Amino acid sequence: MSTPLAEPTSERSPGLLQRLAGGSLLISLLSVVLAMLLGAVLIAFADETVRETASYLFARPTDFLGAVWTAVSEAYTALFKGAVFNPDANGLSRQIRPLTESLVFSVPLILAGLGVAVAFRAGLFNIGAQGQIILGAIIGGYLGFAFDLPPVVHLLVAALGGALGGALWGFVPGLLKSRTGANEVIVTIMLNYTAVYLLSFLLTQSAFQNPGSNQPKSPRVGDDALFPGLLGEGFRLNAAFLLAIAATVLVWWLLERSTLGFRMRAVGVNPAAARTAGMNVGAVTVAAMTVAGLLAGLAGTSQVQGTEQYLTAGIAGSLGFDAITVALLGRSRAGGVFLAGLLFGALKAGGFVMQSATQTPIDIILVLQSVIVLLIAAPALVRTVFRLPDPDRRRSAPPALTSTPTATQEASA
Repeated sequence: MSTPLAEPTSERSPGLLQRLAGGSLLISLLSVVLAMLLGAVLIAFADETVRETASYLFARPTDFLGAVWTAVSEAYTALFKGAVFNPDANGLSRQIRPLTESLVFSVPLILAGLGVAVAFRAGLFNIGAQGQIILGAIIGGYLGFAFDLPPVVHLLVAALGGALGGALWGFVPGLLKSRTGANEVIVTIMLNYTAVYLLSFLLTQSAFQNPGSNQPKSPRVGDDALFPGLLGEGFRLNAAFLLAIAATVLVWWLLERSTLGFRMRAVGVNPAAARTAGMNVGAVTVAAMTVAGLLAGLAGTSQVQGTEQYLTAGIAGSLGFDAITVALLGRSRAGGVFLAGLLFGALKAGGFVMQSATQTPIDIILVLQSVIVLLIAAPALVRTVFRLPDPDRRRSAPPALTSTPTATQEASA
């Protein structure tokens, strides 16, 4: 009588280390590491001494390697001193000032990045953070310098006005998307241009011009409308950083714990299934874009009511587009966006010191940011470089077949 075949063995679930190795957090960290390695190569190529020693590389390779080490180590040391801590400075206040500058640069990136992340989680690609920041800065700045209100009230009114201005600039593409199916990418790009030219026009009007000056610059925002400083004289860090922390917590609660956040995530994953389940996809779309614009508008107010204190044509810089990078690096999670904003703020603060101290082109910082986005968009490449397991492949592996009879079993049969 034949012996029954052995029962199929169940596939063991991946262990903790395997889950960590395949996780998105590790992929993001390794993307930053790879970008820094590529940045080291670019720094070496940009250094004049390295190029000179490369001409006789095979005759004296130690000269070339020493020049490479010196160029890279000095550049990254200057980057650290300009972004985190400068032990060479006199006094503790000067030593920790680089860290505070990194926090200052990170505030608008965090706020705008949170706005982009909210739209991402709802399945929307918000390219309009730039315009939303500008609208927030316009309204917040105007309320800040054109009115004279009590201290706390003035600050709140200007900040709320800026947030509503950004929300309006997000509401428009959300409404058009829900009612007409208009592509939010195209609409938000067009609104970016509208905001830029609107700001340029307003800065030529007497109501927005600094008295006695023909420069495109507004009057200074009133002291009562400025975010108060956190560390006193000599530091630019202000209460807008606390606003960024509060916004991070609120966005986390919104996306992970609230009913509206659940609907946003459901619509982002599968709008048809969400509609079948009874969700109003159009209303969720409008809400997501409005919240995204509100957060970006707060980023604009943090600029004009915090560090800049004037409304200028370059008030937004490239913050709206950097926010997309921050949201991607943070995987559209509130905590991840906060950490990514801190990283990019540190790169921006340290990049200026690196350029002045070592003559390293600051464009390398832009290359680092771009490479980080490229690697995040291609996690398979990062896993290949570091030989990490692919969790998707393991989950999709076919179940094990029943085992074949052994020779002893065949003989007994």
